[in-house]
Amino acid sequence: MRLANLFFAGMFLLSLQAAAQFHVGVKAGANVTKVDGKSFKDEFKSGYMLGGFAEIKLSKKIWIQPEFLINQYKTQLDTNYNNLIGNIFNGMTSVKLDYLSIPLLINYRLGGGLISLQAGPQYGVLIDKNNSILQNTNNAFRNGDLSLLGGVQLKAGAFRINGRYFVGLSNINDITNDSKWKNQGFQLSVGLTFF
Repeated sequence: MRLANLFFAGMFLLSLQAAAQFHVGVKAGANVTKVDGKSFKDEFKSGYMLGGFAEIKLSKKIWIQPEFLINQYKTQLDTNYNNLIGNIFNGMTSVKLDYLSIPLLINYRLGGGLISLQAGPQYGVLIDKNNSILQNTNNAFRNGDLSLLGGVQLKAGAFRINGRYFVGLSNINDITNDSKWKNQGFQLSVGLTFF
């Protein structure tokens, strides 16, 4: 929770300096994700995202957009993969992972500012996973996940429409060293600013 407190304190200080150059809003949308690596199928599954965001103006074209999100990622298990990992998943066909995610994006506004290109890092803390994964090991997935995001945002008055792609930079496999697992997927969301 320290990270969240620092995030909100920083946002408050920046809002005092930015005054009218600051927007806050909420957003919701869908994730289509998979985990790359042994024991997972190469197919995407749908989940959800919801949370809040802020927009802070640095210049006419460049804005910073921190977000605070709950992201649900789902993936399909490969039932042909029979070894230690297959035993840990114990007959399951899919896995659901819920993350508390904090993206920090740079928005580069094009033309009149209706369209922005977005890029930046996202750190996620694993807050929920399938309980049955824990039967044969303390933890199958690492608690932290660092990703890189890129996408486009469309501004329509108080509304924001986002399309993004993200790729995991960290190995989330907490069982063995012989296989790397990385999150990857697409996000589509709609947001609404309050001021």
